[in-house]
Amino acid sequence: METQGKNKLAVIVVAAGSGERLGFGMAKAKVPVGSEPMLLHTLRTVVSARIAGQICVALPAGDADLRALCESLDTDRYPKITTVDGGATRAESVRAALAALDAEVTAVLIQDAARPLTPVEVYHRVAQTLAAGALAVIPALPVTDTVKVVERSASTGIAAECVRSTPDRAALRSVQTPQGFDLITLRRAHDAAAGLNAEQLEAVTDDAMLVEAAGVDVYVVKGSASSLKITGPWDLLLAEALLAGPLAPRWVEG
Repeated sequence: METQGKNKLAVIVVAAGSGERLGFGMAKAKVPVGSEPMLLHTLRTVVSARIAGQICVALPAGDADLRALCESLDTDRYPKITTVDGGATRAESVRAALAALDAEVTAVLIQDAARPLTPVEVYHRVAQTLAAGALAVIPALPVTDTVKVVERSASTGIAAECVRSTPDRAALRSVQTPQGFDLITLRRAHDAAAGLNAEQLEAVTDDAMLVEAAGVDVYVVKGSASSLKITGPWDLLLAEALLAGPLAPRWVEG
């Protein structure tokens, strides 16, 4: 197994999303980016990073096509790939994958399949920070837009919402994946969240939130503008433009 310092790393790829907002009528991980499924792009990048000896993919429950895709990959080029059925929420999918990790794994990176163009340099920065002693680390970029906190308007005849406050954007970051964790720390955070109800679990948008709630310091490293999350048609159009552009495949920024 590849290691970073004392850590033995696995990568969990969360690929259980429905992809309804993309409008393809299929699981998001199956949606083609260029000519190939989104999940395949993500797995290739994980392998190119050369940091993990196991990849565990959380798939839509019962999805035989995506499972077959993972099983078809060349085992001489890819590390061990394990697949599990994901859950109704992100937290449930990650928890299922955590249960399937090899016994020797001590740290884990969690990557969204919906970020198929994440540069390998981002994986390296996260893994190196874990090796330096962090229990949790996330990649992020400064927020460049002005952000407003809004509330329901008292005058709905004018507009449905009004501004409550404007936070200082200098302290704000747009968070990406892969997020890295000491495995024991992450498992404890998920165990503590096991009692949350369905509404509370739906509000958990990344694993760092669970670790933060446990009082663990979450360190931040530089993300990448290329690590866009494919959520809607515009995101997919942009991702395909990056792949097809004149600098492809050298478009990846560190």
